[in-house]
Amino acid sequence: MVKDPVCGMTIDEKKAAGKSEYQGQTYYFCAPGCKTKFDADPAKYAGRQ
Repeated sequence: MVKDPVCGMTIDEKKAAGKSEYQGQTYYFCAPGCKTKFDADPAKYAGRQ
């Protein structure tokens, strides 16, 4: 289980709606909207895991 860095929801990375790479780390998202927000400003969310 991982935490969506945008909304804070705990999700199963195997069932994630999306994922992004940032500074060598993979981030997983509960919904496409969270991935879009992350991709627009990854530095804002990257430290939240």
